Amino acid sequence: MTESDSAAAYTVAHIDDMPFEEGSSPGTEWKPVRRIFGIGSFGTALARATAAGDTLTHDHDELTARHEELFLIVSGHATYRVDGEEIDAPAGTFLYVPDPATVRGAVAVDAGTTMFVVGAEPGASFTPSDWDTAPLPE
Repeated sequence: MTESDSAAAYTVAHIDDMPFEEGSSPGTEWKPVRRIFGIGSFGTALARATAAGDTLTHDHDELTARHEELFLIVSGHATYRVDGEEIDAPAGTFLYVPDPATVRGAVAVDAGTTMFVVGAEPGASFTPSDWDTAPLPE
């Protein structure tokens, strides 16, 4: 990760250089983007599958956090799952889930599939979840 001469101006990082934690599926790389950059106004992370069939994000709702979420398949191919419906999601496919009660998840169709997600509670100050305040992986 590199920073500009003025650390407040910007920070640059490549996906391959970011530390990762094991995600919802063994082998899935979960990259805590919010923690890496120190983002304070919204939650964001990236998941990369190492094998076809890896879970990019487990089926979940956001009732506790009250988050709306926006997902993007950056590369590869995935299947979004929304309230039991499967949605084909090749690279470039967004999924917006405004209702925190809606159950959502994603599974990689291809090895190397990368998914980016952003979420926060509408109209509220962002508060990171417990997992999103842990120290960065080494």
